[in-house]
Amino acid sequence: LSLEDDKALDLTAEPKIDGLSASLRYEHGVFVQGATRGDGTIGENITQNLLTVGDIPKKLKGDDWPEVLEVRGEVFMSKADFKALNITQEKQDKKQFANPRNAAAGSLRQLDSSITASRPLKFFAYAWGEVSDFGALKTQSGVLEAFRSFGFQVNPQTKLCKNLVEALAHYKDIEESRSGLDYDI
Repeated sequence: LSLEDDKALDLTAEPKIDGLSASLRYEHGVFVQGATRGDGTIGENITQNLLTVGDIPKKLKGDDWPEVLEVRGEVFMSKADFKALNITQEKQDKKQFANPRNAAAGSLRQLDSSITASRPLKFFAYAWGEVSDFGALKTQSGVLEAFRSFGFQVNPQTKLCKNLVEALAHYKDIEESRSGLDYDI
């Protein structure tokens, strides 16, 4: 941007979670449809499976949400839950998963939603798609704050940085703490 390093420029910095992207459609505050990103144009309908994920609100909190709101986020499995799932799989002589992302993706693509419900999936909201009217869309940090107020989990590593120096420092902090996070990024 050809700016000085200390020039004021608000940036919302957050790690990219290694899971499966999902879009959640809410109408009048009620979750009505969920899909994968698919090929970027057409995704898979995974509504029934997403309804089993505890971090996904079935009804939004409050009453200041837009009439139509598409929330985008990442479904993932924590490292501890992944390890426990693979131990269970091994004890039951079932195939173990290669990594938490594959476990999350495979869980969401089950034809039987009771299998999905038995898996310890989590969801972080991080973006929006279709929206009827949303005043908080002025900034990414405003959107994330609105998502929190609606009942979504957002990544706790997210930080509003006031300039490039702060953004690079936050990047370094995440880089140093990465191995200690309970999820892959």
